[in-house]
Amino acid sequence: MSALVTGCGNPGGLGLAIAAALQERGHTVARHVEPGQAAPDPCFAADLADPGAPAQLLERVVAELGPVTVLVNNAAHSASDGYADLDAETIDAHLAVNVRAPMLLSTLVARGGGVGGSGHIVNLVSGQFLGPMPGELAYTASKGALEAFTRQLAAEVAHLGITVNAVGPGPNDTGWIDDAMRAQLAPRFPAGRVGTPADVAPLVAWLCSDEAAWVTGQVIHAEGGFARR
Repeated sequence: MSALVTGCGNPGGLGLAIAAALQERGHTVARHVEPGQAAPDPCFAADLADPGAPAQLLERVVAELGPVTVLVNNAAHSASDGYADLDAETIDAHLAVNVRAPMLLSTLVARGGGVGGSGHIVNLVSGQFLGPMPGELAYTASKGALEAFTRQLAAEVAHLGITVNAVGPGPNDTGWIDDAMRAQLAPRFPAGRVGTPADVAPLVAWLCSDEAAWVTGQVIHAEGGFARR
């Protein structure tokens, strides 16, 4: 049995931190990256914007590491936009990676039945329903769809012993926050600092364990008390 974590191409990102936390709990972890990105072995490259990529990716992971019973949909496409710039191409790019790919991967894993009668799926979402995120129309809409999918799939596969949850990491220092933004964001956290992947990874790993077998259909925001207003 193995775990698949998508979006592990960022050296300081959530994907690698989650993969490490799962490995510490004894999982054999397959790390997905986009073509051209590098990550520690075992590393599986796939362009999740391609409709056929999720099935092909899962097939390769199963062939090399065995059945996948843990899936973390962390890969995401994010490009700034607003009402003045939003177009069909931007919408489709976000939906392909942030919605279609995790939906396909999740249902493919669920169809495997969860070897041993259990399995765990975790989707990474955002704070799209906790407050406005100006200039992120396509991104927030796609993450909202993924949250809805999380709740719906959880109800469909509970009888298989598979849990489906979502985690919102809030503003997280994965490399996109510069010094000026960090200074602006830090005071809005009660701890006085911005969150890091290490703050979120243990929660995801726990949701992927049998300790969390009675937790499903939930959206958990691990934001350190971030004040949005």
